Amino acid sequence: MPKKIALITDSTNDLPKEYRKKYKIYVVPLTIVWGENQYLDGIELTAEDFYIRLLADSNFPTTSQPTPKQFLSVYQKARADGAEEILVITISSAMSGTIGSARTAAEGFTIPVHIMDSKSNSMSLGWQVLAAAREREKGGDIQQMMEAVTKVRQNLHYHIVLETIDYLFHGGRIAGAARLIGGLLHLKPQIRVNHESGSVEAGDISRTRGQAIERLYSSFFKLIDTTRPLHIAVLHNAALLEAEALAERVRQEFNPKELIISIVSPVLGVHTGPKALALCGYAE
Repeated sequence: MPKKIALITDSTNDLPKEYRKKYKIYVVPLTIVWGENQYLDGIELTAEDFYIRLLADSNFPTTSQPTPKQFLSVYQKARADGAEEILVITISSAMSGTIGSARTAAEGFTIPVHIMDSKSNSMSLGWQVLAAAREREKGGDIQQMMEAVTKVRQNLHYHIVLETIDYLFHGGRIAGAARLIGGLLHLKPQIRVNHESGSVEAGDISRTRGQAIERLYSSFFKLIDTTRPLHIAVLHNAALLEAEALAERVRQEFNPKELIISIVSPVLGVHTGPKALALCGYAE
């Protein structure tokens, strides 16, 4: 009989709830720190409530990674549920120290814990988690699950257009060439995730939101082999109508095998701000 494998990720995965439930995915939350208060991402502060407050509150929230104790608690829950092995896939180590807590918690644990760096976040992490979950559904072992994750990551593209770059500066998540656009806060910058370094890089710069969304679309699909089955996510920071319109355009023009619309988690919204839009996905 194959070993029972638990699949664990963190709250930046942005998978819709029905996917997490269907594939029995455990989630370890990061924390939003807002003034004197702390909130567990997606548990004590929903994405919808977060973006409403973000627009109204003059204070910038910050974030903190899960503790080893939080990971250990989930490892113990997975073991109690019958797991004989655990696979953990986390937000990029270049973006957060989350993976360090996962590793510390795994030291000396009573069942094997395998930990992977997604080199990304949001649905880029989510697609990798889904790949592992679906391989497990087919009866794959831990090695096959990890190979499925790596294969998907190597084909992923993730582009985000921001309403403002202000939140990236405040959150300290702007890196490399993206700093060059720091003096252009009135423009609409695009950023992209490098899935080799796991860091954020600068993309196109636009003067209007309409132009920014158009460039998001064209730059993303320029890199995707649209002749193959597509798995595409449209992500939004409380910009649902625009996300739905973008998703419908994707559906009409490319008819993807899988198309997901999802709101971005509060922890990521701290750094990208309200009204951001993103395309994230891969071709098989």
